[in-house]
Amino acid sequence: MQTRKKYIFLTFLASWLLLFFFGGDQLRRFAFFSVRKAEARRNWPRWTDRTLLKSFADPEELQRDGDPSLLSPRERRAAWLSVYRGSRCRMETCFDFSRCERHGFKVFTYPQERGQPVSETYGKILSSIERSRYHTLNPEEACLFILSIDTLDRDHLSGQYVRNVDEKIRGFPLWNGGRNHLIFNLYSGTWPSYTGALGFDIGQAILAKASFDTESFRPGFDVSIPLFSKDHPQRGGDRGWLYQDSVPPKKKYLLVFKGKRYLTGIGSGTRNALHHIHNGKDIISLTTCKHGKDWEKHKDTRCDKDNVDYERFDYQELLHNSTFCIVPRGRRLGSFRFLEALQAACIPVLLSDGWELPFAEAIDWGKAAVVGSERLLLQIPSAVRCIHPERVLAFQQQTQFLWDAYFSSVDKIVHTTLEIIKDRLSPHRSRSRFLWNTLPGGLLVLPDFSTHLGDFPFYYLQHVGSLSQPILRLIQAVSGSQYCAQIVVLWSCEKPPPPSGKWPQSAVPLTIIQGRRELSDRFFPFEAIQTDAVLSLDEDTSLSTSEVDFAFLVWRSFPERIVGFPTQSHFWDPEQGRWGYTSKWTNELSIVLTAAAFYHRYYHSLFTEYLPAGLRELVDGLAACEDILMNVLVAAVTKLPPIKVTQRKQHKEVVAQQAECRDRAAGTPGPGQRSPSAPHSAPAALKGTAGSRRFSQRQDCLNQLADWFGYMPLVSSQLRLDPVLFKDQVSVLRKKYPSLEK
Repeated sequence: MQTRKKYIFLTFLASWLLLFFFGGDQLRRFAFFSVRKAEARRNWPRWTDRTLLKSFADPEELQRDGDPSLLSPRERRAAWLSVYRGSRCRMETCFDFSRCERHGFKVFTYPQERGQPVSETYGKILSSIERSRYHTLNPEEACLFILSIDTLDRDHLSGQYVRNVDEKIRGFPLWNGGRNHLIFNLYSGTWPSYTGALGFDIGQAILAKASFDTESFRPGFDVSIPLFSKDHPQRGGDRGWLYQDSVPPKKKYLLVFKGKRYLTGIGSGTRNALHHIHNGKDIISLTTCKHGKDWEKHKDTRCDKDNVDYERFDYQELLHNSTFCIVPRGRRLGSFRFLEALQAACIPVLLSDGWELPFAEAIDWGKAAVVGSERLLLQIPSAVRCIHPERVLAFQQQTQFLWDAYFSSVDKIVHTTLEIIKDRLSPHRSRSRFLWNTLPGGLLVLPDFSTHLGDFPFYYLQHVGSLSQPILRLIQAVSGSQYCAQIVVLWSCEKPPPPSGKWPQSAVPLTIIQGRRELSDRFFPFEAIQTDAVLSLDEDTSLSTSEVDFAFLVWRSFPERIVGFPTQSHFWDPEQGRWGYTSKWTNELSIVLTAAAFYHRYYHSLFTEYLPAGLRELVDGLAACEDILMNVLVAAVTKLPPIKVTQRKQHKEVVAQQAECRDRAAGTPGPGQRSPSAPHSAPAALKGTAGSRRFSQRQDCLNQLADWFGYMPLVSSQLRLDPVLFKDQVSVLRKKYPSLEK
């Protein structure tokens, strides 16, 4: 018996020795590499190591408050899938490109159903689409469809919540599972979870949504839009608070926040912790519990003091006097505060983890906002203090550009959404991120015109022609500029143009284009116009070669502006409560008449393709409106005034007689081009009844354009450019353009 126990003991001991001998080294290696891996995980990235970053929040601030709003990941995923059943949608899989091939990018809005309520904000969105150049009344021509059902507010506790949307849209014959449809939404989900639930299945529709989270956002398919209030202007909109090219002084506050503090529920964690960075000096962080019906029931020990401090500061004053503005998440990821900070040139500091920023597909927010983390709130003050003042100014200027280009009105928000979708249809002809993030902005740069930066007047200062080798010799006295490349005559008379032998001889090509006898024709992008510079002339304009040469050289330095001779101005008439128009010679100007003016040919494309047909019809209906509209368009794009150059004689407006040639023959030449006098045209001086009618039409035109744009785009100036030594008491031999003084 003892021998048996002895053998069992020896066998057991041998087994342990073998295990230690063969497996011990492997165990030691496993333990060693486990330590190495743990160290690697700790060492990168260092700022995520909890041993290095102390918690800034009290345990009670991080608790769930016993609130069921914080759903489990499985529950949130199930809620998301109930809405986004087409979660794998891309333009290639859920969009029918063939609908856009025949008629281009056309948008159809469903007709309003009787008794179907529409909120004021959704009415603005529909109006913006119907006023756009893409709108069509024929669904057979449409590439994109917009529902007439108001889907902006999908909080079922809201009075604007529309019920039974699923049943309604399934009854639409054009719905087709949502394919080629665009749905707008500002508020999704409800208390307490505020998930992305819309209450109906969007199918394969594109979703343009505020407070979009990155998990549910379908890249390259959906569009993230900003959250805006019902008071956001339909068009125009207020300008930003930072004036162009101004360098603001050092502001009183570095970082500010003033807003609600949620005591319970989703979004309360970040706002409850904001008091930790408040120092009462250059960082002001104010919150109030005093909102909602039951705030006293949930108030904590800080509420009374917070409410008192909250009333000591004015919100608008803080915006004006701060460099950075904290934009934390609310109940949802987005906040009205985001657009308020942009307009105020207060650099947004975003604390909303997982928020897909508005139009991030096109806009580079790294140049206009500081994207922080909700977990790293305590690092925000030191982070913004490290930003160099020059960089701060660049951030501020970019906020103003983005606000004015894409966010200042409902029109711009809607049009930006449409243009992003349109760019996806033709990637080879889409705008680059450079164009979206540089003046004048993506909405005003038409990819159908060109995708090459050098073809636009905004991005370069190298133009046609060579100073050392003039491209053309002098032609006749009034049209003999050395920079002339071609002459294009827009013939708008009832009788056919005279034969070629009747036209003046010139050393450059001369092309006759038969117009439709519409005033807007002079700004049509004719293929015959090959040069970047266009010298627009009326047949009754009188200019010398020196004037043309000097004006062209000025335009070469300012290719984005209108440069010309006859000028007029606008003013606000407080007695009449409307805009006035004057042709008197004063110290200010805001309009350069296109009867004798240089501009870039790209503005022909903008005039014809960017402006809606209604504005061109307005021009054709008023006999003296086309040049005002062109000036308004260029000012709206550049935010700059036109430039007047020296002129020998005072320009006099004329009214064409209703004779054989009822409309004027308007030339659209290239650099230095000149339109020869059109036969059968007998201009008369601007006087009497005809002159008064023309002046009245110009004033009506000016006010109708201001109403359409939502503001007055024209910019006044007191600048006139003259040649060096102009009228100086020196020898004429030293002057390059002595004939201008005669």
